[in-house]
Order: sequence, then C-alpha cells, then structure tokens
Amino acid sequence: MSEQYERGAEMMRKVYGDLVPPLPEGAMAFNDAMVRSLFAEVWSRDVMSVRDRRLLLMGVIAAAGATDVWRIQVGAALANGELSAEEVRETLVILAPYAGYPNVAGLVLATEEAINNWERSAAES
Repeated sequence: MSEQYERGAEMMRKVYGDLVPPLPEGAMAFNDAMVRSLFAEVWSRDVMSVRDRRLLLMGVIAAAGATDVWRIQVGAALANGELSAEEVRETLVILAPYAGYPNVAGLVLATEEAINNWERSAAES
C-alpha cells in the first residue's frame, strides 16, 4: 500500500469508522483517488477538526437533499462522539431555512433512523 493511500485510509477510518471502510488499494480507481485526495489531503489537514469539517459537509449534503449520504454522516458523527442526537436534530432546524425546507424535510426520517440505529448499537455494546 502506498504511503499516501495508507494515510488516507487511516483518516477515512477515523472519519467513518466501520460505516464506510476503505477498499483495498487497487480494487477500484474511484476509491483510490478518493482515499488519496479527499482523505489523505483534505480531511487530514490540521486547520479544522473532523467535527467542524463534518458539520460543513452536512450543510452541503442537506442543500443537495442527499438522504443516504446524510444518514452516513449522522451515524458517523454520533459514533465518533462529535455530535449528540439533540445536536444532530438541531442541524436540521438551522439548515432548513438555508438549504430549503423541502431538502431538509427529507432528512428528518433519515436522521431519526440513524439515531435509533446508534442508540440500539450503544445498548448492545
């Protein structure tokens, strides 16, 4: 594994834990590029915390109304202790007027599903 890929894969595990594990290097060109650039270069910068980066990303995802990606971000934020369930719910309140109520309304159910999954996992641990 190349040093850059290894560094990116490590950061990807930090950001997503087991929710989105990196594929082995060489398994898929798209994955290789994402791990090397997005995680080894962008997420690894020390200017902002992972939590702050995730909040910004969640705003972009909300604006796009990308429910599946939102669910992953919420699950990772909860699992990593970056946000509480109440803070995740509050993101919907602040994002709705900026990202659009129709986009954010579609994220409410995904948020509650992610919170329920996280609470169930925590109870089983």
